[in-house]
Amino acid sequence: MTTINAAASGTFRIGGDLEVNRLGFGAMRITGNGIWGDPEDPKEARRTVARVPELGINFIDTADSYGPFVSEDILAEVLAPYKKGLVIATKGALTRHGPNIWLPVGRPEYLKQCVLMSLRRLKQERLDLWQLHRIDPKVPRDEQFGAIAEMQREGLIRHVGLSEVSVEEVQAASRFFKVATVQNLYNLVNRQSEAVLDHCEKNGIGFIPWYPLAGGPLAKEGGALDTLAKKLGASPSQIALAWVLKRSPVMLPIPGTGKVKHLEENTAAVNLKLSDEDFRALDAQGQEAWRAQKR
Repeated sequence: MTTINAAASGTFRIGGDLEVNRLGFGAMRITGNGIWGDPEDPKEARRTVARVPELGINFIDTADSYGPFVSEDILAEVLAPYKKGLVIATKGALTRHGPNIWLPVGRPEYLKQCVLMSLRRLKQERLDLWQLHRIDPKVPRDEQFGAIAEMQREGLIRHVGLSEVSVEEVQAASRFFKVATVQNLYNLVNRQSEAVLDHCEKNGIGFIPWYPLAGGPLAKEGGALDTLAKKLGASPSQIALAWVLKRSPVMLPIPGTGKVKHLEENTAAVNLKLSDEDFRALDAQGQEAWRAQKR
């Protein structure tokens, strides 16, 4: 029987000094519908979280807005005190007014509140990685970046990341602090962040793709993902994840779920080794699917 362990995905050093296995876990789905309230099956959600470190996953991504607060609370309840080497990254700056409603607030005093409350909920003295969930367009971005830099100087944050940003925004933030990670939408059939990924790779910045399992039309019966999945005895989502991992050494995918079975299936993707030929074929078809979406 093949051992399932995220260590097979390889490692990456966030900020140059915080080593994690590249396959992580996204803790958004351990909440209710619309990422609002408690999970439908609280016991299964907690079992899933408990299983994460057992599978060699030592990088967990969450946010104060997941629930809100529910995800951070469950992680601390199940995993604290944390095993040595376990990194919990969180995010702040999005407020919640109902299911699937996300509104940015980037005022410096609110960002400080986000960090302090995440520290409290996660039962930590310093956040290893805190990410600005969105740049608030209503607040000068330099004010937001400056407030984050100050919190890093105070020792509240070890490393800083950004989410849904352009190359220019990463460069702008870099004048205030070292950008350790970027978390943007990216998968086989959504390539809007290719330039950002390339920038991250050139500068040693971790790239955290959210929604990494999507395969779009390639996952349909007879599609490239479906065909290759049958050939390799895997699921289309596992192939999509294997492709993402092979795409770049700075890639840190965080597929999320609230079910143990799905967590184990996702983690098993680290044992899939795509040939260069299969990778290139999927890449070409993924780019074509992306171009078709934009037409």
